[in-house]
Amino acid sequence: MPPRPKKATPLRVLIADDHRLFAEALEAILATDERIEVVGQAGDGGEAVELARRLGPDVVLMDVSMPVLDGFEATREIRAASDDTQVLMLTGSNSRADVDRSREAGASGYVTKDRIASELVAAIVEVTHRRLP
Repeated sequence: MPPRPKKATPLRVLIADDHRLFAEALEAILATDERIEVVGQAGDGGEAVELARRLGPDVVLMDVSMPVLDGFEATREIRAASDDTQVLMLTGSNSRADVDRSREAGASGYVTKDRIASELVAAIVEVTHRRLP
């Protein structure tokens, strides 16, 4: 009997969004894909930074607009603490200024909330593969 192929380790994802129901919906979407494991949820930017440091996720899904620290500042702090953690910004806006601020803060990508159902999993996988040699 041939050996079973080894299952890949799932990508560890932290969700940072101050709207609890939206964060839970994101988690439900991601739970349908075996390549992804949600390791935590943060309700504000400060908690996102703390959890990212403690949990070491592969990807943080970061809402742009949050209390304590906005998504841009939280992204700066997370990226300064770890080159290994990628950040995908989530927003309802398609503003060029927000896209530019996201890049400047160190985000690896940007997904508008109206495109999450169709693009989120692919975006998570893409940003983690970009950093591989």
